[in-house]
Amino acid sequence: MSDPKPRGLPQSIDETLALLTSADYVADRALATVLFLSLRMGRPLFLEGEAGVGKTEIAKVLAAALGRRLIRLQCYEGLDVSSAVYEWNYAAQMIEIRMEEAAGAVDRKDMEKNVFSEKYLIRRPVLDALTGKKGAAPVFLIDELDRTDEAFEAFLLEILSDFQVTVPELGTIKAEEAPIVIITTNRTREIHDALKRRCLYHWVDYPDAVRELEIVRRKVPEANQRLSAEVVRFIQKLRELELFKVPGVAETIDWAGALTELDKVALDPETVSDTIGVLLKYQDDIARIAQGEGRRILNEVKAELSAAAE
Repeated sequence: MSDPKPRGLPQSIDETLALLTSADYVADRALATVLFLSLRMGRPLFLEGEAGVGKTEIAKVLAAALGRRLIRLQCYEGLDVSSAVYEWNYAAQMIEIRMEEAAGAVDRKDMEKNVFSEKYLIRRPVLDALTGKKGAAPVFLIDELDRTDEAFEAFLLEILSDFQVTVPELGTIKAEEAPIVIITTNRTREIHDALKRRCLYHWVDYPDAVRELEIVRRKVPEANQRLSAEVVRFIQKLRELELFKVPGVAETIDWAGALTELDKVALDPETVSDTIGVLLKYQDDIARIAQGEGRRILNEVKAELSAAAE
């Protein structure tokens, strides 16, 4: 499949907001502003917030809306340079060496030059992100940076400073144009100030009820309108409780979709009880809702919507 045709960057905050909206991402003006500035200034955008609030989705939507490739580096504990930047295809190199030796006369310098060529280089996300052409730089998503260790964070700091990396056998590879960098973190640990200083920062919070309802309507358009309104109000109230893990926007969309699959047009206590595992992922939280909190919240939601309709 051919790469998408790149489009120009937005020229204003309103254009940025419209760009996100066109890809069904319902953003507030503060996010659109910092994203616009990040694109204009060529600075990485550092997004922090709870899991499930839509941080990763911003990079996906931006890549789709701009017609750019999305390159994702999924961070995890123990992530090292060979997994993130590049490595050599050792199996293919060994086959090449044996074939040249079997063919007879072997010039070691030529052999070394041949086996350590682009042909055998495996480009991992970091190196891949540095190979975009002028005017078509990819969107480089560094997802959940807080899962890595400080050593990798320090290495990444160097990459973000110069947008280049050195492969000893090939030399320095520098980006023709710096990629559009989006960094996300769920704040399971603090990221060093030195890296944050190179970025523009935005805290992605849970949306208010109006914006969350618009998100549900865009993402689950087949959902009944009353059901969508009840789902959003229920989850908004659920987030006010001291739960181990409150549901994010992703869970809101999942729950609305699940209830629609069950042909529900409104919430009832039995439905909430049967489907609560779509929203909550910890037994203590589920037990708390099952012990009466769920019914109380549902009664409040029904009463509020009825009063609003009068």
